[in-house]
Amino acid sequence: LDSPSCWGWSHAGRARLYPRLIQRVPCRLVTPDALVYRDVAGRLFGKPSVSSHPLPEFLEGCPMPTYCLNPHGVTALKKILICVGTLFPDITHSPLLPALAALLLHYSEDEAQCFESVSRLIASNAPHAGYIDQSFLAHQASCMTFGDLANKHCPAAHKLIASAAENVLEVYSEWLSWLFPGLPFGYAVRVLDMFLLEGQKVLYRIALALLKQFRLSVAPAGLQGSDIKAELQAFVRNIAQHMSVDKLLERAFGIRLFSRKEIWLLQMANRKALMERGITVVQKRPSFHLAVDMQNFSSSIVTAQEMRLVWSWIPERFSLFPPLLLFSTSEDGCSLQRFYTCCEGYEPTVLLIKTTEGEVCGAFLSSDWSERKKSGATSGFFGTGECFVRPEAERYEWVFIKKPELAKAVPRSPSPAPEARLGPSRDSRSSSRLSPFLAVRHFLLPSKTASMFMSGSRDGIVIGGGGGQALSLDASLLWGHTEHCETFDNPPLCQENFQVQLLEVWGFQSA
Repeated sequence: LDSPSCWGWSHAGRARLYPRLIQRVPCRLVTPDALVYRDVAGRLFGKPSVSSHPLPEFLEGCPMPTYCLNPHGVTALKKILICVGTLFPDITHSPLLPALAALLLHYSEDEAQCFESVSRLIASNAPHAGYIDQSFLAHQASCMTFGDLANKHCPAAHKLIASAAENVLEVYSEWLSWLFPGLPFGYAVRVLDMFLLEGQKVLYRIALALLKQFRLSVAPAGLQGSDIKAELQAFVRNIAQHMSVDKLLERAFGIRLFSRKEIWLLQMANRKALMERGITVVQKRPSFHLAVDMQNFSSSIVTAQEMRLVWSWIPERFSLFPPLLLFSTSEDGCSLQRFYTCCEGYEPTVLLIKTTEGEVCGAFLSSDWSERKKSGATSGFFGTGECFVRPEAERYEWVFIKKPELAKAVPRSPSPAPEARLGPSRDSRSSSRLSPFLAVRHFLLPSKTASMFMSGSRDGIVIGGGGGQALSLDASLLWGHTEHCETFDNPPLCQENFQVQLLEVWGFQSA
């Protein structure tokens, strides 16, 4: 079916191994196999020609790589995809499917065996280990999840893209095409090896490794005026000039990624946010704007460009929604009670402060300020590991995101560790490794000071704690203090003792 010069090494070995690996994938009870394919293909096509049969609608706008298949192989690929459309009518969008089928066809006995392999991957019901997205909703949720992972694991590359692109998620929406069909054939086959062993998590790993290497390859001047999406595609196409496939895989597996379950939970959270925006499983190509509106955004503290950078740091499931001004000292006065009244009911929020010296700092706060009323006899701190503080154009995240080895996972037991009871009570999910979007109580932290995210009382508000406070404001909202703290491992965010000139709180406009 193909040109032998384009085969990866050990062609015969893969031809034996791939079907065995795919047979181990747990599937739905009724999954079409090779016999079903022969029957359906015989009835559909009759003759070898498939030119009169259109490709399924779910492939509209999806890349169609053929990976050096000869004309007979291309015909077989089309027949497989048409049969998939017939036997899996629920699929509405699946950009990975054509590339996957084309690659597997190289290592299959015939098109019927290739169809059976593809069907098993489509019908997989392995917990937290999906293989192929089958709707625009699922695909877009995976793109948002990649954006979240890039934000955490490739901060320099993420910042570069945020500065060069009007819409960061639009760039990340192409992450899958960096791999298929972006990578050269020899690289793509090695990725396929890992994918069949471990599922979609491997694709995240390799795309993150490519993103990191792309950042290293960019000239010091950056990407001003360039087409970032085209630059990324060109870089991936020419990856052999930058690193070998072995080095790429080594870098990919050196990334300390979340567990499969945590990635799945994050995808579900992003999926829910998309559904709240009206995106459904059956929609194919809805349009929705994910960036800060550069024309209509107005703040007394930051420009629209600066707010866009802040928005790019925020988890994707929130940055879907445009910023909404909840509180401003210039309009609502310097009243802490008014601050609480305006901000309660909104989660998360962005706090911005401009000092009388002209310095700007702030924080992303993951929990509703009303949580302060539920703290009871604890230290009064609440929030989750998604909180971060920012001086000017930098940010400091929860210290355990960059140093996960400092925390140990809580052993499976009915009762959480006493020092981990600071997270929001509504989150009852469990986890085996550090994940910043989950509650703190899932982890054995070295001390209570490691999770002092946010606190509010009648006397003022505090963000970050342990050995100092990243940011504190008094009840008048006029005087503040900043210093290093253990929760964020941050330097002072501005002059240590400062006077507030302006303070704003922004929420997320979900309607």
